[in-house]
Amino acid sequence: MRTEDVLAAIATGLWRWDNASGLVTLDSEAARLLGLPAEPAVLPAVAVRSRFHPVDWNEINGVVNLAVAEGTLAEARLRIMDGDGQVLRTVRSRSKPVVDGKDYRLFGTIQEVADPQPGTTAVPTPITGDWRRSREAFLLDAGRALAEARSTAEVLRVAASLSMPGFSPDGLAVFGVVGDRLSVVGHHGHTPGDDNPFTDMPLATEYPAAEVVRTGRAIYLPAPEDYRRRFPATWPLAQRFHRQSWAFLPLVVAGRTMGAWMAAFKHTVAFTPDERSVLTTVARMLAQALQRAGVTESERELTVGLQRSMMPTLGPEIPGMSVAARYVPTGGGLQVGGDWYDMIPLPSGRIALVIGDVQGHDVRAAGLMGQLRIAVRAYASEGHRPDAVLSRASRFLAGLMDAYGNGQGAGSGDGDPGPRFATCLYVEADPATGTLDIARAGHPEPAVRMADGTVLVRPTAGGLPLGIVPDTDYPTTRFVLQPGETMMLCTDGLIETGGHDLDTGWARLRAILESFPGDAEDGLEKLADELVSAVHGPSSHHTTGPFADRREDDIALLLLCRVGEGCVCGPDATGRAGRPARRTALTVAQAEPERIAGARQQLRELLHDWSDEEQVDSAVLMVSEMVTNVLVHTDGDALLLAEATGEIGARRLRVEVADASDELPHERRPGEMASSGRGLLLMGMLADSWGVDPRGEGKSIWFELYEDAGGAEATGGAA
Repeated sequence: MRTEDVLAAIATGLWRWDNASGLVTLDSEAARLLGLPAEPAVLPAVAVRSRFHPVDWNEINGVVNLAVAEGTLAEARLRIMDGDGQVLRTVRSRSKPVVDGKDYRLFGTIQEVADPQPGTTAVPTPITGDWRRSREAFLLDAGRALAEARSTAEVLRVAASLSMPGFSPDGLAVFGVVGDRLSVVGHHGHTPGDDNPFTDMPLATEYPAAEVVRTGRAIYLPAPEDYRRRFPATWPLAQRFHRQSWAFLPLVVAGRTMGAWMAAFKHTVAFTPDERSVLTTVARMLAQALQRAGVTESERELTVGLQRSMMPTLGPEIPGMSVAARYVPTGGGLQVGGDWYDMIPLPSGRIALVIGDVQGHDVRAAGLMGQLRIAVRAYASEGHRPDAVLSRASRFLAGLMDAYGNGQGAGSGDGDPGPRFATCLYVEADPATGTLDIARAGHPEPAVRMADGTVLVRPTAGGLPLGIVPDTDYPTTRFVLQPGETMMLCTDGLIETGGHDLDTGWARLRAILESFPGDAEDGLEKLADELVSAVHGPSSHHTTGPFADRREDDIALLLLCRVGEGCVCGPDATGRAGRPARRTALTVAQAEPERIAGARQQLRELLHDWSDEEQVDSAVLMVSEMVTNVLVHTDGDALLLAEATGEIGARRLRVEVADASDELPHERRPGEMASSGRGLLLMGMLADSWGVDPRGEGKSIWFELYEDAGGAEATGGAA
């Protein structure tokens, strides 16, 4: 009796599906089961596919692809439809794929397993019911969780937490490949040390994971007998864990097997096509997640190395001063950019603090930054003054740009081969006196937090950014950092990140500086952390600026604190009582009359919490008159000194404006149309006291205001 006759007697048909030609060969019984005439036939694949329920076709398509990948049987249940969409019968298909390159042929049987009631319409059977929906939901959740994992440890934690529908494993292991040996990347459900026999195992070992890596095919072991029969040499290693079923699947990315994944079960698992499909899908997602995590960790390691090589460590402790620094790269790429800071011991015994920003956020910007930082350090170490250091650095950067392309190209985008510039601020500090000499090249100005918490942005003379004009002069500004004061230097990323402009960005930072307690342990380090957190931490989401689409930028931050009463370096040990004085000083040169506006702003910031707004307006008006008179009636510069002392609500403000002229001012009686001559009259009307002090070279005009003086009569007259 022929094989076909035996199979027909048990209602089983034969078929062959050729993926390359798109033809399906059926014997008479297979044709009958598919609702076709009961005779052998060769039909197009689309004609046979039309006889399957659409949902079941998706099922068998996935099962066949899985079988082709694993070299196993493809088994599935299918509902056969007639032309009216009615279910004729349910059949079971078992097929063996034969792979030929990218094509394959299926050889198998088809057998009826159930008869539907006449007239039954196409409704989902258990094969497409709750289990499938649960599986799809599980795979969706697993894919989302694995996609969000950013490190190998996170990927392994996610894999360990996956609860597969109906057959969750209790032991997991991920194997990697190092050369010709197998290694354990991570595991779950085992005690420490359990992985020792499997670590550094030769790939030639007769162990399931090693064979999976060698062949790229999954291995399913439904029972201990299967494990013992196929891998007798390594069965004793697995026996002690008392598991009943094992699945070893290849971790494949871009056609390369990078390792293996083991899922072990304490209960028996048959590894049906659906279960194998779930495991295979999870293995693919796991491999991709591990690949992404590996790339991310490699980039992070490279980034840390670059940052460590480019960012200096702060030098030895400075007597009487403390320094803190932070660097935060922008979020993309290798997370390196053009911002930098440096601290340089000088031959004179002073200390130089440098902060700068090379245009761009790419590797080229980081490379230029590294070269420029070395050049600035070299010029400073030779003993040059701040203005000379920046002038030489500008020539150096301009020379680099000529070397890159003779100045061709004006773009500023990342990766642009055109020229780039850099901003920089150079501070030479004398630790003994607190004197600071500052030169600035297009960089944000420094801010000073006074001993009582008041924050002032210190106006400093400046020049063009480095590299634009090779021979550029950079004027120097000098002021004294008083005991208890802290100076902040930063790049524009700290100010503008989060959609801020200079005004709103400074307001955000000012609030942090002013509210920070002056007696915290490790206060300077904590202040640096709070400033960065205000920009990049959770609180930054509540302080978005007016330019929400502004791109993120690198951040460099330097804090210099002079130890004293009210400083943020830590608890003050001076033992002094009372509120510290609040001071500011500013020079207005003959060639810079526009800085009178800066002097007015400085005074307003100094008196930001003064109780009487009219007194603040009066003080600003008198300062404007005093400084203007120096510029108009003398040939020298005006030096403004302002100091507020005492407790809030009962403070005294003293303002002095000094110049080099020996000619004393005279009180005049200007007419109605006169445009000058009212300065001393205003001081007599607005100040609580005022006077003129002759000095060895020049003079000083001063006034005092008393907070809540209650309209005390001015005590005019020249002292």
